[in-house]
Amino acid sequence: MKAIVQDAYGSADLLELRDIERPVPRDDEVLVEVRAAGCGPEVWHLMTGRPYVARVALGLRRPKNPVRGWDGAGRVEAVGAKVTGFKPGDEVFGNCEGSFAQYARAKADKIALKPANLTFEQAAALPVSGMTALQALSGKSRPQPGQRVLVIGASGGVGTYAVQLATMYGAEVTGVCGPTGADLVRSLGATHVIDYTREDLTDSPHRYDVIVDNAGLRPLPVLRRVLTPRGTLVIVGGEGGSGFLGGMSRGLRAVLLSPFIAQNLRNLVSLSRQEDLLALKDLAEQGRIIPAIDRAYPLGEAPAALRHLRDGHPRGKLVITV
Repeated sequence: MKAIVQDAYGSADLLELRDIERPVPRDDEVLVEVRAAGCGPEVWHLMTGRPYVARVALGLRRPKNPVRGWDGAGRVEAVGAKVTGFKPGDEVFGNCEGSFAQYARAKADKIALKPANLTFEQAAALPVSGMTALQALSGKSRPQPGQRVLVIGASGGVGTYAVQLATMYGAEVTGVCGPTGADLVRSLGATHVIDYTREDLTDSPHRYDVIVDNAGLRPLPVLRRVLTPRGTLVIVGGEGGSGFLGGMSRGLRAVLLSPFIAQNLRNLVSLSRQEDLLALKDLAEQGRIIPAIDRAYPLGEAPAALRHLRDGHPRGKLVITV
């Protein structure tokens, strides 16, 4: 089968389209014939092996799984001996490690039946980004009707879902993005849009009950100044930074500070859960969330997709078609 393979951590230049053996599902797994795969920051971290702390799980010197990709959508080709919830031919979406390939293994409890009204490309754009947004706006950080929510990085993969979910919960949403993403963010439900190239967050007179920060660059004191006295800040991902922890160091500082102040500071580590996939499936089929796709790349152009992810400021999610 064809797959995008990487032998060492580094840039997109190290990715190669190769013929490799088709994987065989374990007892608790299914084999998915991949039709499309999501391409988000999680794939960039897999490729670069940064922050370095991630290599404890990914492989210390080189990737344990050389095939890139983390989520996807396709048809079940075969099922493991202990799998009872899926059968060959089922259309599914979810966590498929190594999804930049014609076939990928997936644990049966980390996938779900594909939303009937979505294409494979749309469904592939949903799992990681959608679950991250859903978990960011859950528990104490789920906004109440009428509350103000600020979504930083609102035109990105996670941000586009966060805007839609917060709007669905009845919040007044302000999105922060570049000038090219403003129309998209408004179309998804944001009442206000801040162009970060022209405005500063602290210039606004508003204070926000919930802030979801997907960009990972602003210092904690800046974010706390625009948060209400008892508001919630959710830091998503570990972008930026340097050293062993990279951008994760900011989230760690937030968690350590939170018990000593009235504001609630969260560092989100998103988990792949079937219950969340089922919730996203229902919301998609009801038309309450719609995947926003910047563009789709064929499998052989996956390196170009990752370069665009890093440098092109995508509006919505990038997708790899197989």
